[in-house]
Amino acid sequence: MELVVAVTGASGSVYARRFLEVAREPHCSKVNLIVSDVGKQVIAQELGIKKPEELLPLGALGVVSKVEPPAPTIPISIHDNHDLLSPIASGSARWEAMVIVPCSAGTLGRIASGHSDSLITRAADVALKERRPLILVLRETPLSQIHIRNMLTLCEAGAVILPASPAFYHSPKDVGGLVDFIVQRICDSLGWDVQVCPPWRGASSS
Repeated sequence: MELVVAVTGASGSVYARRFLEVAREPHCSKVNLIVSDVGKQVIAQELGIKKPEELLPLGALGVVSKVEPPAPTIPISIHDNHDLLSPIASGSARWEAMVIVPCSAGTLGRIASGHSDSLITRAADVALKERRPLILVLRETPLSQIHIRNMLTLCEAGAVILPASPAFYHSPKDVGGLVDFIVQRICDSLGWDVQVCPPWRGASSS
C-alpha cells in the first residue's frame, strides 16, 4: 500500500513519528510525507526535530518502544505543502490511502469545507472524491459545536475520524504505551495485520 502521511500543527507529533516507524512492508510499500509549516514548528518544539526528514524511521523514539524486529527501510518522498502541482495532488496518482496524524481542528475544517488551499487539504480532497481511505487523527480538546459538525460532515463523506484518545485497558507503563494504542488503531483502520499494542481480550475472571 502506498500512503500519503500528513503532519499538521496540532500537538501530538509523537504519533506521526511512531506511525512512520511502524509503516513498513508488507503492509506499506511507500510513504509520501507532507508536513505543514506549523507542523514543522510543533515537531521542533515537541521532538527537537528541525527538519521533516528527521521524522523518518527508524530511530528510537524516547520512551516509545520499538517494533521488533527493526522495520526495513521503505521509500519515503517528502513533498512541500505549498506544491499544489505535486503528483499526489491528482486523482490519477495511484496512492491508496491517507493518514493525517496529528490532524488540527483547522485542517479538519478546511477539508470539511472542500477548501483545498494546500497539498495536505488537496490530497485529502482527492482521497474523498476517489473513495480512498482517509484517516484523521484529530488532536483537539474540548470540542466545539463547529468541530463536531465538521467531523460529522467528513464522516458522512467517508473519512474515518480517529481522535487521539488512548485507552488504558492494556495497562500502559509509560507515554509510549499510550502512543502505541493510537498507532495500533490507525493500523487497524488501514486493515493492517500489525500488533503494536495488545488488543482487548475481555475481562479476566477472578
